[in-house]
Amino acid sequence: MRIALFTLDSAISAAAVAAFVAAHAAEVVLIGRSLPFRPAAGGPLRQAWRHLRRSGPRLLPYLWVNYALPRALGRRHGIKAVAAAHGIPLLDLADVNDQATAAAIRAARPDVLVSCHFDQIFSAATLALAPHGGINLHPSLLPRHRGPVPAIWALAEEPPAFGVTIHRLVPRIDAGAILAQRGLDLPPGTTASAAARALHRAGVPLLTQALAALSAGTAPSLAAEPLPYCPFPPATLLRSLAARRRRLVDAADLRIALSGDQND
Repeated sequence: MRIALFTLDSAISAAAVAAFVAAHAAEVVLIGRSLPFRPAAGGPLRQAWRHLRRSGPRLLPYLWVNYALPRALGRRHGIKAVAAAHGIPLLDLADVNDQATAAAIRAARPDVLVSCHFDQIFSAATLALAPHGGINLHPSLLPRHRGPVPAIWALAEEPPAFGVTIHRLVPRIDAGAILAQRGLDLPPGTTASAAARALHRAGVPLLTQALAALSAGTAPSLAAEPLPYCPFPPATLLRSLAARRRRLVDAADLRIALSGDQND
């Protein structure tokens, strides 16, 4: 099955993306990498200000360690290096639904679009460019914790409810039919960053199984009514986490982002 993979540079998903591409190198025909400071998202200062106003200062170290730092360092485990190591064309994306992206997808002729930690929403027209449409690896137990930082919302629950889901892509955030799902028990004291890394890695075998089922025409499809969207967290939720000594990021997360260690 020919695969077009869509992702972004992040310490959270680097190990999962590298493992998936290594396992499917003969099948991945295109990698689309989201540009973090594309016009629709705003520049780095505007994004930081928006996060600060919405979530307060506690979210900024999480974003800096997991997104800004890996991109600034240009580590060997980045998406560009993964694509080059396997000879896979890399496309930087300001808009996954623009004409240039559509042309690249048509030229690559994928059977399926795969999203793993990708921050843009596919239109129906874009999904229709692949015969099997698209599927996504989402690090939560959907329909719970739809949104961009599900590990933080899961960490806020009593007890924390971690898991990973493979679901069909539709033009609505994390709302497609569920193909596979797995809960994951993580040790007490696990940070939101470490949880997100573990969940993405745990999702790679599920993603491989879902692709095999799609190819064989045996993929299950469990429709689930989406629960309320979980956006970037408000400051009140982050204060609650801090009061319970549940951390978003720690020194080990920083070490991993600096070193590019994929075996933490």
